[in-house]
Amino acid sequence: MNNEPLMNTLERVVRGFCRLKNLDEVGAGDGFAIHFEEWEWEVGVGLYGYWRFADFRNDTALQRAILAWYDAQIGKGLTEVQINTTAPMIALTLVAGHHQRQDLLAVVNDWADALLRELPKTEEGGFQHVVKEQPNTGQLWDDTLFMTCLFLGVAGVVLERRQLIDEAGYQFLLHTRYLSDPVSGLWYHGWTFIDKHHFAGVFWARGNAWITVAIPEFIELMGEHLDVSVRRYLSQVVARQVRALCELQAENGMWHTVLDDPLSPQESSATAGIAYGMLRGVRMGILNDDVRAHALRACDAVMARIDDDGLVLEASRGTMLGWDIQYYCDIAVAPVPYAQALTMLLLLEMQHHRER
Repeated sequence: MNNEPLMNTLERVVRGFCRLKNLDEVGAGDGFAIHFEEWEWEVGVGLYGYWRFADFRNDTALQRAILAWYDAQIGKGLTEVQINTTAPMIALTLVAGHHQRQDLLAVVNDWADALLRELPKTEEGGFQHVVKEQPNTGQLWDDTLFMTCLFLGVAGVVLERRQLIDEAGYQFLLHTRYLSDPVSGLWYHGWTFIDKHHFAGVFWARGNAWITVAIPEFIELMGEHLDVSVRRYLSQVVARQVRALCELQAENGMWHTVLDDPLSPQESSATAGIAYGMLRGVRMGILNDDVRAHALRACDAVMARIDDDGLVLEASRGTMLGWDIQYYCDIAVAPVPYAQALTMLLLLEMQHHRER
C-alpha cells in the first residue's frame, strides 16, 4: 500500500469515529465533528487517537473541534474522578498544552490532584480500579495504565510537576509486579489484594494490547523526564510480552480474545493495539526489528475489517473482570470508539513505516 490509499483509509476511519454518537450508536456522516455525549474511557481513547490524527495533519480545524468538545463538556460540569473517567483527560492535557489554554490546564491540574488525594488505593499504594459500576476494592487492572497513568505522566510533563511523573512511573512498576506473568511475560487482566489471585487467570487480548500500547507511549511521552532505570525496565517488560504475543498470533494476522485459546473469537481492537505498539516500539528502538513482520500481518488483518463507512468490525465491547474463560468469549461485538482510535494509531504508525 502506498501512502495515498493508506491516508485515505485513515481518514475514513476517523470519519467512522465521528459517526459514532453514544458509544456504539452509529449516526449519519457529517465530516469531522465530534458528537459523543459521554465522558468515559471509550470516548477518551477515541479522542486520543483523534488528537494524534489532528496533530499529525497539523489541522487547526480538527484541533478546534477537539477544543469545542472539551469546552462544552467542561461547561456542563465534569463527572466524578475515577479510573475510566480519567481517559478523556489525556487528549485534553495535550491539546491544552499545545494551545496554552490556561483555563484548561487548571482543569488538568485539579484532576491530577484529585487522583492523588481522593482515588482509593490498594495495598502498596496502587491505583484501585474504581469505575462507575463498582469500586473494585483492592483490585489492580491492566487497563489502568492506559486510562489513568498515561494522563498522570503527561500532566506532569505539561504542568512541570515532577511528583506526577514519579507517581505514574511507580504505578507502571507496581502493576507490572502483580499483573505480568513471570513465565510468559503476558499480562493478566486483574489482581486482587484481598483474595490474592488473578480471577480467571486469563491472558485477555485487549488487556495485553493496552500494555503493548501504553509502555512505548509512556516512554515516548515522558522523554528525558523518565528515569533511565524505569525506561530500561519497562522496555524489557514490553519486549518480553511482545515475544510471547508473536508466538500466539493466528495465521491470518489476528489475535484471539483469550490469547492462548485458539477457539476463542479473534478481536480487532486488540489486534490493532498490539500491532501499533509493536511498530511504535520498533521505531523507538526498544523492540527488535523482526517484530515488524508480525505487526504488518496484523495491520493487513485489521485493514480487511474496515468497512466502506470506516467502521472497524469485529471489535468487542467493554469488558469487566471475568471469572472464567467463557465470559471473555461471550462479550458482544459492536462499532466502538476505542477500536477506531487504536486503528487510527496503527495507520498513523504505518505512515511512519512507509516513510522509512
